[in-house]
Amino acid sequence: MFETFETISLTETQEREQAGFIAKVYGWMSLALAITAVVAMLVVSSPAVLEFIFGNRFVFFGLLIAELICVGALVGAVNRFSGTVATAIFIGYSVLNALTLSCVFLAYTSASIVSTFFITATTFGIMSTYGYFTKRDLTTMGNLLGMVLIGIVIASLVNLFLANSTVYWIITYAGIVVFVGLIAYDTQKIKYMYQSGLIEGDNVRKGAILGALSLYLDFINLFLLLLRLFGRSRD
Repeated sequence: MFETFETISLTETQEREQAGFIAKVYGWMSLALAITAVVAMLVVSSPAVLEFIFGNRFVFFGLLIAELICVGALVGAVNRFSGTVATAIFIGYSVLNALTLSCVFLAYTSASIVSTFFITATTFGIMSTYGYFTKRDLTTMGNLLGMVLIGIVIASLVNLFLANSTVYWIITYAGIVVFVGLIAYDTQKIKYMYQSGLIEGDNVRKGAILGALSLYLDFINLFLLLLRLFGRSRD
């Protein structure tokens, strides 16, 4: 959205408005994470729902495709929606994500999931704070991490067929580094959303939803990668 980030002097009123916008972003992100966690736990407690989702590959892949459609709609066409519709799509995405991620509660112990969540939350808090307060322009880093992420996605798809454990762990560690960096970059990008002059009226909610989506994806992906390291199997 931005090629470079420039520091702009804000009035006291503008600083309060910017802080309010950031608070909305974190509020929507936190709500989405809570919805994902609660729905995933409810799914795990229902054998029939689990069987419906994971017993039929068409249902599972259909949910994944629906998730991609939601993200694509928000990122690519959010300006065509009202704030209410954008919010509904975002909440719907968090529910869909919960359905597909419920398998995590079956694969790992509850204790390791909780401990990994707190590790993720602590890392997220540190990097988001850095991204918000640093004076350094993180655009170059963000662009580089974006390209590396594309490489990781391609490598992950290839490794589905190779099933190479070395490649698996390289992808894991590289992915952790990428998403840790993206948390800082996305936070800085969101901070300057307000200064772009485009966050007014109904666009405030839509901008907050887009920002929350970016941070939500960073958090979830970092959590899943860290779970590979710290998660304990239910074997």
